[in-house]
Amino acid sequence: MDRRVTIKWMLAAAAAIPLARSGVPRAVPAHPYGTDPKLQETYHPGELWPLTFTAAQKQLAAILCDTILPADATSPSASEVGVVDFIDEWISAPYALQRADRERVLSGFAWLDSQATRRFSRPGSKVAPDQMRAICDEVCYVPKARPEFLTAAVFFARYRDLTMGGFYTTPQGRADLRYVGNTPLPRFDGPPPEVLRKAGLI
Repeated sequence: MDRRVTIKWMLAAAAAIPLARSGVPRAVPAHPYGTDPKLQETYHPGELWPLTFTAAQKQLAAILCDTILPADATSPSASEVGVVDFIDEWISAPYALQRADRERVLSGFAWLDSQATRRFSRPGSKVAPDQMRAICDEVCYVPKARPEFLTAAVFFARYRDLTMGGFYTTPQGRADLRYVGNTPLPRFDGPPPEVLRKAGLI
C-alpha cells in the first residue's frame, strides 16, 4: 500500500473517532444567510437587506454621531462622511452580532428620547447639540455611570465604537489619522538606516 494513502486513512480515522464518541452527526445541515456580496460591485443602502432607521432615528443618529465626533479644523463631522448610513447598514444586517447591536441601539435611542422629552420637552431628534452633550455626559463612561444609567452607558459605549469605526475607515478618517498605507509610491528605497541600526541589521 502507498505510504501517502496509509497516512490519509489514519488521519481520516482519527478525525472520525471524536465525532463518533460525542454522538454528533457527521453531516450537519447548514443554514446559510445567503450568498456573499460581490465585493467588486457598488451596493446602495438597503440593497442587501432592509434598513432599520426611520427618518427621526436618522436625525437622532446624526446628532449623536456628531456629539461623539464633531467637525474640527482638520476633518469633517461623523455624519458628514456617511457614518449614520454605515451604522444603519450595520445594525440591519441579519447576523447575530448585528442583531444584538440593533436591539441595543434602538433601546438606546428610546432612552435618549425619554431623557430629551423629560429634560427639554422635545424628542432626541430635535435637541440642540449642547442639550445632547448634557444627556451624554451622564452615560459617557461606563464605570462612573449611575446604576440607573448603566444600560444606557453600555449602549453609548457601543454606539461610540460604531461611530469611530465608521469614521476612521473613510478616506477623511484615514487622513485625520495621517495613515499613509495603501498609497502607491513611485519607488521604495527600503527602511532608513537608523531603523536598520536599531534592529541590529547594520
